[in-house]
Amino acid sequence: MSHLNRRQALRLFAAAGVAGTAAPLLSACSSGSSSNTNVSLPTGPPVKIGMIVPLTGSRKDLGNEMDNGFQLYLKTHDNKLGNREVQLLKVDEGETPDIGKAAAEKLTKEDRVLALTGVASAATMLAIKDTIEAAAVPLVGSNASPVALQSAKYIWRTSFVANEPGQALGKWAADNAGGSLAIVAADYPGDDDEVNAFLEAFKSAQGDVNGNGIRFTQFQQKDYSQVLQQVKQSGATAMFAFYAGTSAVDFVKQFKAAKFPAGFKLIAPGSLTEGYVLKQQGNDAQGIYTAMNYSPDLDNAANRRFIADYQKAYGSIPSTYAMASYDAAAVLDKAIGDASRPSLDSFSLNAAIGKLGQIDSPRGGWQFSQNRTPLQRWYLRQVRLDGALLSNVLTAELTTLG
Repeated sequence: MSHLNRRQALRLFAAAGVAGTAAPLLSACSSGSSSNTNVSLPTGPPVKIGMIVPLTGSRKDLGNEMDNGFQLYLKTHDNKLGNREVQLLKVDEGETPDIGKAAAEKLTKEDRVLALTGVASAATMLAIKDTIEAAAVPLVGSNASPVALQSAKYIWRTSFVANEPGQALGKWAADNAGGSLAIVAADYPGDDDEVNAFLEAFKSAQGDVNGNGIRFTQFQQKDYSQVLQQVKQSGATAMFAFYAGTSAVDFVKQFKAAKFPAGFKLIAPGSLTEGYVLKQQGNDAQGIYTAMNYSPDLDNAANRRFIADYQKAYGSIPSTYAMASYDAAAVLDKAIGDASRPSLDSFSLNAAIGKLGQIDSPRGGWQFSQNRTPLQRWYLRQVRLDGALLSNVLTAELTTLG
């Protein structure tokens, strides 16, 4: 099946039901080798898959979650993709685009991998684009997906385009801000796409922006007390904030310490409270609203299997980072099986990825769009206690983007 356009996919999702409750076109996720979609294929020689993720440095925790998701798929599928044994070669993405580019060159030129996965940083993704395209080796990226990544033929992403969380939040924020909304974000290349997408959607829904627009803070600054005090004194009734990683931890803790008035809403892309950062934020994150393409409490069969397997393997609740990496393995699983007829190489694999149908994912069913990114649902979540566990709890479905 070829890519769906937006209208076709909306009809498909409507027919499939909320969160993929109807029978999927392609069941690419399963809970063990006995249900592997490619078990009927003859076994071929092993395949090399290269993984580029942060193994050290400030993004190591993110890299661990990405690694966990991919490894979980392999563990529950007898270490096979497309019914072929997998040799997974992991290389550190590092802290700079140059390190990530060197990793991509090693994997494609020296190790001669069949395909690549991973990539946490948008800057790294842009830096390795020409390397991937020249090598003609498909990259099924599971995190970084900058808006500026255009015209790539061999780069697919199972996460989301960077501007989509803000775009998904705009109308809901306009309807629920309760007055004027302040906007704060780190002044970092690429982050303006996220903020501007939110601002456009918010204004289109007649939302009222507090003050003179966006209040930018320095990238990875530690003290947010001044900007928080400005917002507190501005008369704003809500705030949109875009931070990730250690900056998200620092910002949320200081937001809580600033003691905003009751009823004040903090609204953000999911990165503010997702995965490992929520563990570090603890109760300080309670009440924050976020938009994300995944919530651990989505009620579908694929997610129930995923949650159970992930908890058993790692003793924690999976994040969207782990889920997208799990889905990257699912994409490669089916595509390698399809590309093996009659012979498998990177070119035939890339073509097979382009023909995949719907993926039965823990996030709900999705399919690659013409942009080589998922056409998928977006969910509103709020940080709450779910039993004794602090979690991003699903509150509503926002929209479909892709």
